[in-house]
Amino acid sequence: MRKPLLVASDVDGTLIDPLDRLTERTRRAVAAVRAAGIPFVLSTGRPPRWVHLVSDELELDGYAVTANGALVYDVGQRQVVRSWLLEPVLLGDVATALARAIPGCALAVERPPNGDEPTFLPDQPYGAFLSEHGYTHAWPESQSVEASRAEILGHPAIKLLVRHEGMNSSAMAVAAEAALAGAVGITFSTSAGLIELASPGITKATGLAWVSERLGVAQADVIAFGDMANDLEMIEWAGHGVAMANAHPELIALADEVTASNAEDGVAAVLERWF
Repeated sequence: MRKPLLVASDVDGTLIDPLDRLTERTRRAVAAVRAAGIPFVLSTGRPPRWVHLVSDELELDGYAVTANGALVYDVGQRQVVRSWLLEPVLLGDVATALARAIPGCALAVERPPNGDEPTFLPDQPYGAFLSEHGYTHAWPESQSVEASRAEILGHPAIKLLVRHEGMNSSAMAVAAEAALAGAVGITFSTSAGLIELASPGITKATGLAWVSERLGVAQADVIAFGDMANDLEMIEWAGHGVAMANAHPELIALADEVTASNAEDGVAAVLERWF
């Protein structure tokens, strides 16, 4: 690939190391990209409220593709610039189907920043995470507001999270896809019994394509890095898709290139060719 004109990277399992740290080498590589005038776009399953932990450390001020493509967020201005939300009627239909397809599953939703329900947002200006009783977090640092299922499903959401501790994420995705028949997009970013549902057709690739068009960068000039199933479409869409050595086997098979793992500064190792 020639020198990229836009760099996009997943965060967890890709840009940060296994201890959730940005290494000095990675910080230098990102700084070199930005010093060359090239946009560096975080493309993550994280919602905006978790993106700032990384974007602030890297001193990023442009767009981030968040929530698996459901929100494009301006990290410098602290505002959503484009969103694709799940509406309440669809959320209700999906929940009914999932109760049959994955008995015992528990639900949570990520709501957008500046949402229409201020009750849950006074201390969460970057959005809110609501979960029903019995929902256990896949990540220990996660926090949510407990709410009834009716409340969870009653307002537009960025994504619906479905949790079942007795299943792995791949099996859950297969069951959900069979039951929902394309009504929503289904992906996962961990194998620990959690799938994430978004509006149909919305992925990191659609969010990144929107950003690229907005910035006037051709698809062929985009390089993207990832490690999990929620990166598949983005890695396939990018002009040059790079999988980490620690990536999901399906992603490794699809990628144009496999770099070192996130424990070995795999993103930096590629970017240092040009920057």
